[in-house]
Amino acid sequence: MRKKYTYFPHCIFNLQKYNKLLSIHRGFALSLFILTENINYIPFLMKKIFSNLTFWVLFAITSGALLGHFFPEKGIAMEPAGKYFIQIVKLFINPIIFLTISLGISGMNDLKKVGRVGGKALLYFEIVTTLALLIGMVVAYLIQPGAGVNTSNINGGDISKFTTGAKAFSWWKFFKDNLTIQVLIFSILFGIFLSKYTAKDRIITPLKFASKYIFKGLHIVMLFAPIGAFGGMAFTIGKYGIATLLPLGKLMLTVYITMAIFVFVVLGGILKIYKISILKFLNYIKEELLIVLGTSSSEAALPSLMEKLEKMGCAKPVVGLVVPAGYSFNLDGTTIYLSMAVLFLAQVFNVDLSISQMLTVIGILMVTSKGAAGVTGSGFIVLASTLSAINVIPIEGLALLLGVDRFMSEARAITNFIGNGVATVFLSNQEKAFDRNQMEVAFANEVYEYDIKKEI
Repeated sequence: MRKKYTYFPHCIFNLQKYNKLLSIHRGFALSLFILTENINYIPFLMKKIFSNLTFWVLFAITSGALLGHFFPEKGIAMEPAGKYFIQIVKLFINPIIFLTISLGISGMNDLKKVGRVGGKALLYFEIVTTLALLIGMVVAYLIQPGAGVNTSNINGGDISKFTTGAKAFSWWKFFKDNLTIQVLIFSILFGIFLSKYTAKDRIITPLKFASKYIFKGLHIVMLFAPIGAFGGMAFTIGKYGIATLLPLGKLMLTVYITMAIFVFVVLGGILKIYKISILKFLNYIKEELLIVLGTSSSEAALPSLMEKLEKMGCAKPVVGLVVPAGYSFNLDGTTIYLSMAVLFLAQVFNVDLSISQMLTVIGILMVTSKGAAGVTGSGFIVLASTLSAINVIPIEGLALLLGVDRFMSEARAITNFIGNGVATVFLSNQEKAFDRNQMEVAFANEVYEYDIKKEI
């Protein structure tokens, strides 16, 4: 069969070789075209990455972990960066709660709705935290994270301050020391007063002005979130070290898996009722979640969460009532941890809890876990009071948990944080006080950047 040739100036090529050569040239030309056409896009892309808060918080968490691991003393010295950042953010919490609730209620025509939302919120908190408690106990019972733990390899700690706190705990002390609850109650009463006051515009106008600039101040502070996350992570890894995780690794893994199941199955199922994706919601609040991860404190991102929930379509009064109340009464992550910790210690000391004793643990934690946010070292205090009440597990076992508690506090704080966000979205839908179109817009523009040029 004769070969086909095609004539070109000065050369005659075999057609198959020419096609192969041409395809290579086309590929090279296409690559060159894409590069030259998009060369101006590269600086834009880099600018978007470097101006994204998520990038810097992730970078800070990674850098802090590396510093704490390789240079523990320097990592411990970074503690003030995380501590002071949380303290500064906490300054915004109560003013934002006051303004959000007062302005929200003052604009409501039906004041009965306030009581209805509050009642539904408390009922929701009780049901969901009880479910979290049961899930924690079932998983700990099935996996047995405390079975076969060699306590001689674990460094204990001083638990005297927690056992003393357990004896001193009372609900009156909880309400007296919990400023957030006091501000919440005062804000509700003040909002009701404003709704009845005939000349309320004279008060509402300056409150709206104050609200605008308080949120501006919060945005500026959040620009320093990477510094807080860096300090918190460097201190945690530097002081406690990754080596402290190994003896109780099974417990940590069990706690993290259980909380992940709770978030994606239980909380995801709650949002699914109103056809809202838990993954889209988590993506929307990812910056806040990273701040909570870096600082081990849900307080660090609480004001920002309230603002984002409003931007997502939740009504201002619902956000103002549910989020602050949930911070004290809807601690899903803390509840899971407490229930698993009790069974873990029982397994470590080979204490076989009877059904009645397990029911006693559930009953005690259903009450005491609700006040776990109101006292310093509250998790251990509630745990100590529970162990004292059932009186079959040595309370000295708390010392085993001190070394890894800091590493599990991230999981607790993140689960608590997500739980309060989901509760607000659910109750807003329940009250038909949710703008779905606004949610779609918020989810489509999920990168919520803090631009210093805009804020200053």
